[in-house]
Amino acid sequence: MLGSLDDLMKPPVGKTFSVSPENVFGKVGAGGMDIPGMEAVEDVKAIGQCPDLEDPHPSRELGQGWKVRPWIYLEPHKETTIFDREGSGVIRHFWITFYEKYLRQIIIRMYWDHETTPSVEVPLGDLFCNAPGYYGEIQSLAVCINPAKAQNLYLPMPYRKHGRITLELLNDEPAKSIYYTINGTDEPVPEDALYFHASFRRTNPVKYGEDFVIADGIRGKGRFAGCYLTWQQNNKGWWGEGEVKMFIDGDTDFPSICGTGTEDYFCGAWCFADRTFSSPYSGYHCGGTAETGRRHALYRFHLTDPVWFQSEFKATVQTLGWRSEHRFLPLQDDLSCVAYWYQTEPHAPLPELPDRNGLEVI
Repeated sequence: MLGSLDDLMKPPVGKTFSVSPENVFGKVGAGGMDIPGMEAVEDVKAIGQCPDLEDPHPSRELGQGWKVRPWIYLEPHKETTIFDREGSGVIRHFWITFYEKYLRQIIIRMYWDHETTPSVEVPLGDLFCNAPGYYGEIQSLAVCINPAKAQNLYLPMPYRKHGRITLELLNDEPAKSIYYTINGTDEPVPEDALYFHASFRRTNPVKYGEDFVIADGIRGKGRFAGCYLTWQQNNKGWWGEGEVKMFIDGDTDFPSICGTGTEDYFCGAWCFADRTFSSPYSGYHCGGTAETGRRHALYRFHLTDPVWFQSEFKATVQTLGWRSEHRFLPLQDDLSCVAYWYQTEPHAPLPELPDRNGLEVI
């Protein structure tokens, strides 16, 4: 498993693969084989992707090998497979770009080792810290959002027998111009390696006096890797006084980890001075002045400061602002969150996703 710059000096232990619309299974010597205007190659049929619908094709004069199939269509209300690989390996980089309107209209699911329930089930944009209406460039070690609309995920995703990733379009019309590349290595995965998981939650609005749940129901042994949080204000004024709490291995009323404020957990202080920032482990990449209707987005990755759990894990954040006479005010704002973690299998069922209307940002 890779981990530092020193690994650049080490000899290879396996083989590199790259999966894209130009090579849907990441086979050796099989990239860019489509021919413009011709029937899809056998691998495209085998993986079940929609055939090329572009006519006239921009490569019609150049032919095979000249960017014939760099992107895919998604059919409505169908789970389309974009990654399907047998054997032992690790996904190390996932790049994708698509139109902004699809950020929460596409659901991404990841399945490891032939499991029937996904280890990841999240709106596609949110997985990459990019919910609609909350855009901001990110320069972190785990996620990068680069110009323009380029989303990158670097969290490793191991599998021992098989890995599968699908996209489901919730929209009633086909989606085009979905570009992606998934890079990784075919290599032995250590017996004690944990599997990547991610879940999504939204509460709109949070009930008065209740905490927003970042993660809950996690059962097994593993580590919490971090979260991406979006927050739309329904009140004017500072919104981030609430504490992040982590309940670990049997904690009940009181947590083992209790922070001192929302911006403190995301490695800022003093209301972020109404400024945004992006750093390797944390960021407040969308926001600004605290006004009614203002949207804020934050991320925190526990890469060098692990949060371990042996049997169960839960994380929450208080929605807390200010009222008159220097008194705290429990807020009723619109919050959503992606939680990232690694754990042993089997995993508990992920929380049910909201429907299309429940995902929409208005």
